[in-house]
Amino acid sequence: METPGLALLAADLAAQRVTIDRVFALLLDRSQNLSPDNPEKAESVAYQLHNFYGAIEELLKIVAIYFENNISDSSQWHSLLPKRMMQPIQEIRPALLSLESYDKLNELRAFRHFFRHAYGIALDFYQLQSNVNRAIQLKPQLDQNIESFLQKL
Repeated sequence: METPGLALLAADLAAQRVTIDRVFALLLDRSQNLSPDNPEKAESVAYQLHNFYGAIEELLKIVAIYFENNISDSSQWHSLLPKRMMQPIQEIRPALLSLESYDKLNELRAFRHFFRHAYGIALDFYQLQSNVNRAIQLKPQLDQNIESFLQKL
């Protein structure tokens, strides 16, 4: 890294990765022995999935802000931000997310949207379990994506 700005970006990303790791550890802990007959546990796991996505989205925002990748359509920024981070911007920045990570993250975004807006609707256990598995698959891919991104800067 050559500039103080890039060092600051790397420090901000490292700090956010600590948050992501902490939330992921909670998700793994809470999802142990998850079963359809324990709705309180399922709600706790769903909350941690929500937090996991939110922590990743915050990391994406850090990158977008640093490179001034503003999204003008504020009504769709949640869906546009991960898509933008999958795209390299020539002579500005490499892609942050791989296609595989984007696909998993996009599914988690849809779950987060459901969780935040589905008042009074019971969680579907199998959908929840599928999203936990998706998060478990995403985490090492995301770590690899971030490392690759930082190396290319």
